[in-house]
Amino acid sequence: MKTEEILSNQIPSDIPTGDMPGETVKIAPGHIDKAKTIFPRLLALIRSEQKDAPGKKLTVSVSGGSGAGKSGVASVLSYMLNEEGLGSFVISGDNYPRRIPSANDNERLHIFRLGGIRGLRDAGMLTPDIVASLRKLQCDEKDADTSLINLYDWYDSYFESGKKALAEYLGSPSELDYDEVNLILSSFKEGSDELWLKRMGRDEASLWYDRVDVRDKKILILEWTHGNSEYLKGINIPILLSSTPEETLSYRLKRGRDNGIDSPFTALVLSLEQKLLDRRSSSAAIILSGNGEIN
Repeated sequence: MKTEEILSNQIPSDIPTGDMPGETVKIAPGHIDKAKTIFPRLLALIRSEQKDAPGKKLTVSVSGGSGAGKSGVASVLSYMLNEEGLGSFVISGDNYPRRIPSANDNERLHIFRLGGIRGLRDAGMLTPDIVASLRKLQCDEKDADTSLINLYDWYDSYFESGKKALAEYLGSPSELDYDEVNLILSSFKEGSDELWLKRMGRDEASLWYDRVDVRDKKILILEWTHGNSEYLKGINIPILLSSTPEETLSYRLKRGRDNGIDSPFTALVLSLEQKLLDRRSSSAAIILSGNGEIN
């Protein structure tokens, strides 16, 4: 069986290549190592779920930061499940934000800045001089730089208010279309032979749906930063891949497809997303630590 290739850390040539337009999942030895560690526990949980209902369709999520290897690990796990005869298919939650990436980045920044300005207003600190200083910082994209707290007595009010507003938006239904993802999950579990899956690229012209045949699939894997969110309904087995904001930033720098990757604002977004992941970590059925061990 081709599973032997996985077990010996070889990378089979026919592993699925991803669910995002224009992107190919590149399987690395690290993905195989993580999947090999997770797989026995995952298979045991699947067998337990199916014990009284053989053939029951189940949903699995693989969540974590961008540098945690979600796409690669999900692809290898799906491959191994298929080799076990369970029939598996991977979908990416990155197809389900409400805005294309550039528009969502702009919305995040707008929410941070609006929240910050409102904080200054409420504190009675929105003077013409402060507005002028803040505008220059914003034009230079430095207004999320926390070192400014030592230069401006008003900055703490601006930053903390902006951070609070941003935290309320990130990972929320205002940012992400959980309803559509939940519909896919429930349709699969109810036995639908086909699923209509959204495809979202990086511009407004790259948006469509594909009809996917899942009649022979027993396991649907959702790989997504927010795969362990409280807004998701119907995930049977949530898996969390631990990572740090620093690892996520390093991954984004290597990928290099977005502007302002190493900006103070991006660092703020990553730290807030990490807090979301940490807050929900206890809900995961399987947690793989950064050193490759199951907690």
